[in-house]
Amino acid sequence: MTMTKKKTIFTAAVLAVLLAVCIVVDMLLPSYHIAVVVIKKATVYSLVAVSMNLLNGFTGLFSLGQAGFMLLGAYAYAVLTIPVDKRAGVYQYFNGGALKFSVPEIFAGFLGDRVGTTVGMLLALLVGGILAALMAYLIGLPVLRLKSDYLAIATLGFAEILRAFFQWNALGPITNGSNLLKSYPAFSHATPYVVLAGLMIAVILLLINSTYGRAFKAIRDDEVAAEAMGINLAHHKRMAFIISSFFAGIGGGMLAMYMGAIAAAPFKSALTYEILLIVVIGGIGSITGSILASFLYIFFSEWLLRGLDAGKFLGINAPAIFKNGFRMVVLSVIIMVIVLFFRKGIMGDKELPDLLDRRPKQRKKEAAGK
Repeated sequence: MTMTKKKTIFTAAVLAVLLAVCIVVDMLLPSYHIAVVVIKKATVYSLVAVSMNLLNGFTGLFSLGQAGFMLLGAYAYAVLTIPVDKRAGVYQYFNGGALKFSVPEIFAGFLGDRVGTTVGMLLALLVGGILAALMAYLIGLPVLRLKSDYLAIATLGFAEILRAFFQWNALGPITNGSNLLKSYPAFSHATPYVVLAGLMIAVILLLINSTYGRAFKAIRDDEVAAEAMGINLAHHKRMAFIISSFFAGIGGGMLAMYMGAIAAAPFKSALTYEILLIVVIGGIGSITGSILASFLYIFFSEWLLRGLDAGKFLGINAPAIFKNGFRMVVLSVIIMVIVLFFRKGIMGDKELPDLLDRRPKQRKKEAAGK
């Protein structure tokens, strides 16, 4: 059996086991259990981190606008899926809002309540991704002429402007101003999150392994050499920016599902920094690393270390030491240790199938023997 077939079988087996575990967790635990909550949030963060890695890690464009594109996806999903009979309560300060329809209800009339609602929810997510991609195209025309820190500052400024724009009361009939958007449908179990995010990440992985992905990597490694090879720099940079934003928009819609109610305020630059931190911890240029780091980060911050803010940890009650906010101090120390011992991140630039490849170890032994 060739190494390629072994890697394919190994990857498929790991994914099947993870999906089976997720299904079992959903069957045994209620939807409000912390394990289900962690899987949901970690899955959403995985998709957004992978989308950011596509741009920062595989194309070499340092963008900090991810929170803005997530905001677009989240609002598009919420606005399009709030049931008609609940809009008056949600848009209580804006005469019931501007929209008089709900996408899931429209499809439920044709396909049946359960199937139609699910199709409507998925379509709303897709609309959020398309809206984010369209905005990325418009923003990319001027900002992609910039490089390095200047590009990061420009995209960061765009995200902050967009957040303030969505809180503007003149848009209240659509965005509800600075008030919450709520009462929209969401998946109660973790399995739909895992399946949906897995399909999106699979598409990104296929893109990275295509000719476009190789062009992205060439631009990252050396723009001058890439252009000399005939790669259109402006076109491929714009394409990477748009694709990354599209999946960030879908991730934003899934985050809205997870949160149950959204407003523009939480989509600050801190959210982008959090996603960037996950990308760095997992390994810049590694899809597997981004996924693994997302689950580890959410597991530690939302579950294992949560007791530190409540005055206890691992059965130890010490309210004088374990005070509110101490959880983030411990988490920061853990992150520093990871960065010190894994300079290139947990996975570096490797993927899951590379764990089966023993050739690098053999080369090290041969070099040591010489």
